[in-house]
Amino acid sequence: MNKEDDLGFTFRVHNGEYTILRRGKRATTLRGQRAAEFSYDVSEMNFAELQQLMARLTGNYKHGNERTARNHPRNQP
Repeated sequence: MNKEDDLGFTFRVHNGEYTILRRGKRATTLRGQRAAEFSYDVSEMNFAELQQLMARLTGNYKHGNERTARNHPRNQP
């Protein structure tokens, strides 16, 4: 496990529902088909891939425009 790969996501399973946590706080809960798909993905992915998947499922991931936004004149000191 690489320190850079750890985005702080974990998950819990209870009664077929997957609760995804970020730094110990609930980010989302997966039920039904989404939970079944997640269950399959967990068995097939390594740690870094699983962290990225959980980030995407919770909506907490980089969109690729961070550098552009940082350099925008409005965001300059």
